Amino acid sequence: MKKLFSVLAILGALYLGSAQFGGIFEFTQGSTAGNEQIANAFRDQTSGLQVTGEGIVSKLLPDENEGSAHQRFILRLASGQTLLIAHNIDVAPRVASLEAGDTVAFHGVYEWNSKGGVIHWTHHDPRGEHRAGWLKHGGETYQ
Repeated sequence: MKKLFSVLAILGALYLGSAQFGGIFEFTQGSTAGNEQIANAFRDQTSGLQVTGEGIVSKLLPDENEGSAHQRFILRLASGQTLLIAHNIDVAPRVASLEAGDTVAFHGVYEWNSKGGVIHWTHHDPRGEHRAGWLKHGGETYQ
């Protein structure tokens, strides 16, 4: 009984600490909550939201080379919604060895479009004026 109480006390402290300090379980919770936030933004045609989520690569696209170069690919979220990821490779490293079927987590800015939306700002801001984004794939973080 003492062990059960100790485990419950630790879990309670972790939960309260998570709520107070912005979430020590941010990645796990952020993926689910972020995907829901993205679904709501798509439904409401909202843009400019900083979001965190996770999806499966469904299609690799050619790089966009006009202006800043961007690595581009389509992610499918658990909900079935698709997102275009536009990752600036003039600022951040290219996501290595990316293939269809891979899982990619992301943190960036959501912009609405009729196909599901676009995630950009998946990198650091060299000027330090914008909140840094990132992509996570294969145990590596790209920002």
